[in-house]
Amino acid sequence: MKEIIGVRFKRPGKIYFFDTQGRKINKDEYVIVETAMGEEYAKVIIANKEIDETKLETPLKPIIRIATKEDAKHNKENKEKEKEAFDICLEKIKKHKLNMNLVDVEYKFDNSKILFYFTAEGRIDFRDLVKDLAAIFKTRIELRQIGVRDEVKRIGGNGVCGRQLCCCSFLSNFETVSIKMAKEQNISLNPSKISGNCGRLMCCLKYEQDVYEEKLKKLPRVGAIVKTQEDGEGIVDSIETLKEKVRVKFKDKDGFFYKKFNAEDLQIIKNVEDEDEMEGMDKEEIKQLRELEKLEQIDKNNVDQDEM
Repeated sequence: MKEIIGVRFKRPGKIYFFDTQGRKINKDEYVIVETAMGEEYAKVIIANKEIDETKLETPLKPIIRIATKEDAKHNKENKEKEKEAFDICLEKIKKHKLNMNLVDVEYKFDNSKILFYFTAEGRIDFRDLVKDLAAIFKTRIELRQIGVRDEVKRIGGNGVCGRQLCCCSFLSNFETVSIKMAKEQNISLNPSKISGNCGRLMCCLKYEQDVYEEKLKKLPRVGAIVKTQEDGEGIVDSIETLKEKVRVKFKDKDGFFYKKFNAEDLQIIKNVEDEDEMEGMDKEEIKQLRELEKLEQIDKNNVDQDEM
């Protein structure tokens, strides 16, 4: 068995695990650890925990030390220097007339590198900017283009649910989200209702999608012809996916009537093909939704970085 701790470098962010080397470390303490980017100042999220070494895919790096008062002071100084570096970079961006929006600056704990995070509509030639910044700060400079989701993640805020944004509290990775997910979950395809603070499709559309996909395999689609034991054949009018219930429309001599059934009690006579997610919508909403889809693709492909 090996004793480990879990640390986080930024909130929100992933939790990384390190070997304690026999030290007793409490939750919410700070430690100095060695990473591929150099030494880092990190907060302990998971205190000492034993795990089976055979479950480790690669050996864990040991922590360097429990953070001292001097380490805390140095980290605080770096935070102050980040503010200064932010203002200097803004001036240089303006000087070079670059169409980019500076979002954040991050000093590595050992001052081996400074990272500048920015957003932009397309690719930016920032080589001259990097040279200017390297001349001023006398260290390695990295400019990293991020998406608007990452920008909002760093800025913070609350969602339409009233809670802190998922990306600012616990979400460490952004997964692909699509309009089809909203359609399958019976959510209104109004662009303003399914977009988050970042102007992209809400990340929470992904959370229950696997459940919906699994249940939809068992259910007839709206418009399908089904057979019931009591009332014969009818047409599926609507479905309650999570409850696996189906409302069926029947015709009789007096007109139409509706009944609800458990999906398992129905026999599908003729199902229907997948319909266009945007069928029946007005042109303006379709245009906005297509733009959302386009932006999703751009966010995936339009990430660039350079270092010196």
